[in-house]
Amino acid sequence: MGTVAFIGLGNMGLPMALNLVRAGHGVAGFDLSPAARQAAGEGGICVAASAVESVRGADVVITMLPAGRHVLAVWEEIVEAAQPGALLIDSSTIDVDSARAAHGLAAAKGLHSLDAPVSGGTGGASAGTLTFMCGGSAEAYASGKPALEAMGKRIVHCGGAGAGQAAKVCNNMILGATMVATCEAFVLAEKLGLDHQALFDVVSTSSGQSWSTTSYCPVPGPVPTSPANNGYKPGFAAALMLKDLLLSQEAAAGVGAVTPMGAAATGLYQRFVAEGSGEMDFSGIIAFLSEGAFEG
Repeated sequence: MGTVAFIGLGNMGLPMALNLVRAGHGVAGFDLSPAARQAAGEGGICVAASAVESVRGADVVITMLPAGRHVLAVWEEIVEAAQPGALLIDSSTIDVDSARAAHGLAAAKGLHSLDAPVSGGTGGASAGTLTFMCGGSAEAYASGKPALEAMGKRIVHCGGAGAGQAAKVCNNMILGATMVATCEAFVLAEKLGLDHQALFDVVSTSSGQSWSTTSYCPVPGPVPTSPANNGYKPGFAAALMLKDLLLSQEAAAGVGAVTPMGAAATGLYQRFVAEGSGEMDFSGIIAFLSEGAFEG
């Protein structure tokens, strides 16, 4: 098994890194948070003194960071310390332009790279069932696949540099819009006197079926594992959904794509988060729709 450096040991990064340890990889990790570093050390990760220190001697370097500016700042440092032939993988969800700029930083030093954002949330990170959407060369994809398979169930090569991020923003624009539509339908059904379970039984096996209904039903009862049955604790926080929707609208504006449903979902989540619900699961927007908070 190869040596992996993992930079960014937060709610997603730490369980991903721990799955690499379980798969037999030697993992050196770094995070700015002392608490994250402590948890990593307790899980068998060799905690480095800095991001640069973590990558020395690593065959694969993985970053999981909040935004494009953080990724670029870290990559500008680590490309100088990475060993020849190392593969750099960014699994953050960032804008496509920043992803392509990160590929450029790696290429300038003769290093292979992938943008490989994930889908599956914290549950998938812990269970090792994430989906990775990969952008980069076929050679980089083949090189990175063994490490990614230790953390995920499905690894998809989407195309060249930035293609992984493009797939992620498109996927999550669909998710945000379908969750809003699903919540609206359950609110309407309730006002029409229709039982939640009855609507679920119909929609989950009919043409209105979607992941937002069958796996993440926004009302308590039909799907026991959905956040609706746990006080809408994330899951996938509304603030993160808003981040992804804003990225989708930035990407759409950049290429002149018209995305009215994506724009509408973005506006709704902006208002939801502004109400102080950013840390609630994104399916919790049903309560605001039910209360008529978005009327007018």
